[in-house]
Amino acid sequence: MTSLIDVIFLLLLFFMLTSTFSKFSEVELTAGGSGANVTTPAHPPVFVQLSVENVVLNGNAVSLEKLAEGLSALVQADEPEEVTSRSVLVSLRGQVTAQRLTDLLVVLRRAPNVSVTVLGTS
Repeated sequence: MTSLIDVIFLLLLFFMLTSTFSKFSEVELTAGGSGANVTTPAHPPVFVQLSVENVVLNGNAVSLEKLAEGLSALVQADEPEEVTSRSVLVSLRGQVTAQRLTDLLVVLRRAPNVSVTVLGTS
């Protein structure tokens, strides 16, 4: 019985030392509210297509790392003196994983004055 406990302890120690721990981050999601007054946005929305291989921003392929810079340039090019929220519509293409979508949302969170809406798969 004692040797069985030793083997279990060694297996437990082995699995604890060989497992990897991922850094988890929070992604803020907001639900849609009531549809009271609908106003026309001052600027057209920005379209982002996310696939397993690439990211397309308004028809131009960009890397995931450069997406925040490109989005900030679009927002600031409209009216730099007026601080308005820019709508970003994210379309998922193909078999996009939840981790890939989370990586995209983390990058979009760094862009100022952006509200993100995830449309779904196509």
